[in-house]
Amino acid sequence: MTHQTFATTTRGLRRQSLPMRLFEKAKRLGVWNPSDLDFSQDVRDWRHFSDIERDVLLRLTAIFQAGEEAVTLDLLPLIQVIAQEGRIEEELYLTTFLFEEAKHTDFFRRFLDEVAQAPGDLSHYSGENYRAVVYQALPEALNRLRHDPSPAAQLEASVTYNMIVEGVLAETGYHAYFTVLERNDLMPGVRQGIRLLKQDESRHIAYGLYLLSRLVAADPGLWPALDERMNALLPLAVGVVGDVFAQYDPMPFGLVQDEFVHYAMDQFASRYARLEKARGAGVDEIDRQAARALDEDEA
Repeated sequence: MTHQTFATTTRGLRRQSLPMRLFEKAKRLGVWNPSDLDFSQDVRDWRHFSDIERDVLLRLTAIFQAGEEAVTLDLLPLIQVIAQEGRIEEELYLTTFLFEEAKHTDFFRRFLDEVAQAPGDLSHYSGENYRAVVYQALPEALNRLRHDPSPAAQLEASVTYNMIVEGVLAETGYHAYFTVLERNDLMPGVRQGIRLLKQDESRHIAYGLYLLSRLVAADPGLWPALDERMNALLPLAVGVVGDVFAQYDPMPFGLVQDEFVHYAMDQFASRYARLEKARGAGVDEIDRQAARALDEDEA
């Protein structure tokens, strides 16, 4: 395919669009370096954990590590589809996705190497529900875009990646880290990394909501596919919580399964409600709603 024209030398860039505003935030906030985090106190804290407490934190980290590597490996087809459609503002922002997911992969591996000192195979921490989402559904949905760039395929990819892997699994995992570490004032380096990582992924989820809302607004007939995909993957995502808690009796750190199930369900419900509003809305209205939501987040 040859180029006939370029947006930046004809119409310019739509700097007030949500993707460009997210790109500005990514340039300002997303350049933190995992290698700069100080893990010295984290190493000392790790030595004082019991074996079972270490196992819980290793399980949580192994789940994150695999998930971050998976999206790093599988994300490129989504970027390519957006680029092929000439959506330059979205592509500019999506270039930060791959960098940030790679950075997150680096962060968790640095923790495993320098704090947990866990060089061995951690794949046994991936339970059945987790494998169904991260080992199967995620790569299948994103790699479908290599041969099928349709709006339906874009929808399937974004639901799987942004709404379920990031919006339910990852956000529930962040909640677990903070519940354990913030309440007990432990491992400040890891806590700082998780805060920065969560900030990155909040932008990813905002874009996913924007992309899915525009797809549904442009073609309301896509809603049943979105609804089906969201509700098919939700039990697997919630099942990951159950798989983790099933390994421990009692669960260390005073963690309670129902708290995390409810947290996961709340994350899902809030995003689902946002997407429902796109049904029957015009594409221009979706752009306005996305801008208002970003303004509220920044307020």
